[in-house]
Amino acid sequence: MPQIILFLLIVGIAWFGYRKFIADAEKLSRQREQVRREKEAGSQGTLVKDPVTGEYRLKKPE
Repeated sequence: MPQIILFLLIVGIAWFGYRKFIADAEKLSRQREQVRREKEAGSQGTLVKDPVTGEYRLKKPE
C-alpha cells in the first residue's frame, strides 16, 4: 500500500510540474509574439495609464 501512495504522489508532482512548464511556455510565447508585433509595427512599447497621476508611460518589461 505505501508503494501505491508513493507512486501516486510522484505522478501528482510530475503532473503539476508538467502543467507549470506548459503554462510558462505559453506565457513566454505570448510575450515574444507581442514583442514581434511591436517591432513589426515600429512601435516602441505599450502605454499604460498611471492611476495616481493620470499620465501615460511606457509599460515596464515583466
